Amino acid sequence: MGTMDLTFDRSSLGAFLRTRRAALQPEDVGLRRGQRRRAPGLRREEVAELCTMSADYFARLERGDGPQPSEHMVAAIARGLRLTPDERDHLFLLAGYRTTRRDLQAHHVSPGLMRVMDGLADNTAQVMGPLGETLLQTPSAVALLGDQTQYTGNARSAAYRWFTDPAARERYDPAEHSTNSRVNVALLRAAVTRDGSGSHAADLADVLRGTSEEFARLWDRHEVGLRWSETKRFVHPQVGRLALYCQLLLEPDQGQSLLIFTATPGTESHEKLALLTVLGTDQFATDTE
Repeated sequence: MGTMDLTFDRSSLGAFLRTRRAALQPEDVGLRRGQRRRAPGLRREEVAELCTMSADYFARLERGDGPQPSEHMVAAIARGLRLTPDERDHLFLLAGYRTTRRDLQAHHVSPGLMRVMDGLADNTAQVMGPLGETLLQTPSAVALLGDQTQYTGNARSAAYRWFTDPAARERYDPAEHSTNSRVNVALLRAAVTRDGSGSHAADLADVLRGTSEEFARLWDRHEVGLRWSETKRFVHPQVGRLALYCQLLLEPDQGQSLLIFTATPGTESHEKLALLTVLGTDQFATDTE
């Protein structure tokens, strides 16, 4: 667990933030450089938006006169500045935290995937963690699937929600529910084998075996090697049925994956996906899970 038993080094933290901001170029985060940009790197306002915080708060941290940020705020800064895992850990130490909590590490999207996502802002895409945690979504992905980044604890795992929350299945074609259940179990079994007993994957499997009769039954079948179909069928509360192609990009070092949803041009699904892309989250804010 992270603890505040180290010194909060305001001066060094500010210097580190300034250098990381100067090193981050507009092209790194999907921004246009523009002719009037004179200073190297990003502006404070741009970084603050990437970190989902106020520009004034970020400026105070850079000046070295801001309050100690929370662990979750430090994680947001690490993500916004596209820090590497080593840089992220250094940032936590400067902020006065001895170590990065495991759940916060799992929130840290790899810099490579962050750069790819920056170029996919107008597409339907999301980054997933090793246990099906949704780490980052584009606006149209939120419109398609609901905001899946809001969950905490075991509910961060898509497999856990699938077997414990009926609402998790509402946007998927009922004809595919049985197959989806089997794949969820097989993938979790692979994670338990990979991570071993005492891992978060093993704990999650134990919880689900005692919570869901369906999961327990499928777990006892010992199925392995099942994979998601490249074609996914959804039932959206506003636009109805969609058949989408799911392209998967893996980041093996951190066990993360990037999912990109597309539809065949000229089809009804393509038109519906384009509608979700244009409207984003505003039209469907009330339908997030």
